[in-house]
Amino acid sequence: MMKEADVVIVGTGVAGLYCALNIPENKNIILITKSSLEMSDSYLAQGGICVLKQEEDYNSFYEDTMKAGHYENNPASVQKMIRKSPSIIRDLISYGVGFEQKDGRLLYTKEGAHSTARILYHKDITGQEITQKLINQVKSKSNITIMEYTEMIDLISFNNRCSGIIVRTKEGELQRIDAHYTVLASGGIGGLYQDSTNYPHLTGDSLAIAVKHNIVLKDVNYIQIHPTTLYSRKPGRRFLISESVRGEGAYLLDGNKERFVDELLPRDLLTQKIIQQMNKEDSRHVWLSLAHLGSDMIKQRFPNIYQRCLEEGIDITVDCIPVTPAQHYFMGGIEVDLHSKTSMEHLYAVGETSCNGVHGANRLASNSLLESLVYAKEAAYQIETKFMKNKSVKPKVDFANYENYDHILTRNKEIVLTEIERANQNEQRNNIKIKCG
Repeated sequence: MMKEADVVIVGTGVAGLYCALNIPENKNIILITKSSLEMSDSYLAQGGICVLKQEEDYNSFYEDTMKAGHYENNPASVQKMIRKSPSIIRDLISYGVGFEQKDGRLLYTKEGAHSTARILYHKDITGQEITQKLINQVKSKSNITIMEYTEMIDLISFNNRCSGIIVRTKEGELQRIDAHYTVLASGGIGGLYQDSTNYPHLTGDSLAIAVKHNIVLKDVNYIQIHPTTLYSRKPGRRFLISESVRGEGAYLLDGNKERFVDELLPRDLLTQKIIQQMNKEDSRHVWLSLAHLGSDMIKQRFPNIYQRCLEEGIDITVDCIPVTPAQHYFMGGIEVDLHSKTSMEHLYAVGETSCNGVHGANRLASNSLLESLVYAKEAAYQIETKFMKNKSVKPKVDFANYENYDHILTRNKEIVLTEIERANQNEQRNNIKIKCG
């Protein structure tokens, strides 16, 4: 079976959704997602979204981002992200995103490695708030067709020009979707790891497919470990204890319940300190204490974290939280330019699956949602202004090549892990390891 579209977008996190919303409504869009519409890592984001709140903060915002990334960031990408941030926030507010306010003024919080409070938030479920409002907008558009539980298996290409994708539907049927432009927004690689804050179905499919088609990748060994996730003996996705908890004043404690580190270090440095402390004590976790912040403040500011910890028998208004590092974010990905274009014609990549150099070797807290939105809008703008019907010959597709679904999944994971290991061998600076699944 075959479907046709002007644009096909793979992924329904904030990058995929926002890209679809910024493509003119006279274009026919197919939006696919590997799971349900809501099951993206964007939906799980707790802390918030950075913004340039006034011109005087530009140099500080830029320096904080560059310093956290060990100055391996692309300066032009960072500049664009910061400059575009106010317009992104205006868009989100127009969609009904309810950032916290007091007396009609937006409230800002501070997180690790930020020199000032510049992060907008919605309780401790900012990602859910933004993603849901974008989903509501997408559902209202007659030009956007949503296909849930639909998995990209391969790109359709000829002479380094993308003309669509091969998918496997929820019924197990193989289909081709021919499109003039394709946007990859398929998220990160957490499903490759035993301990990750990501959904397990996010296994870097786009990266493996890119390798098969000789599409250029960048910094694939730059993998961020979040320093504070809820420790549990149970297997499965790790529940994130947001950076904003420490930003609001929580303490990290050792086995004697004494502070041992500056809680607002950049994530990679703080993770190293925590692992060192765990090794010193031969422990599987350290402790995070919020009790001194007060019960009312905790329940109002962090209702989701409070409730989740209660389910584990931990009352964070009086008890310390056992926390441990886990894989969290992928700074590398498919290399793109300042317009989110990949090395293949008519193919764009946005969000966590892409790498435009904003994050460098370590992402600054709460830059992920902003970066995803800025460059998703850039991709949409480029598609709109440069739109050209894909006149390349539609390649024939032999569906027999894709019938061994389990083999494809296994092979894709092997390809991504091999690329990461190869990059690590070439550059040994990333010395924090979390066991792969």
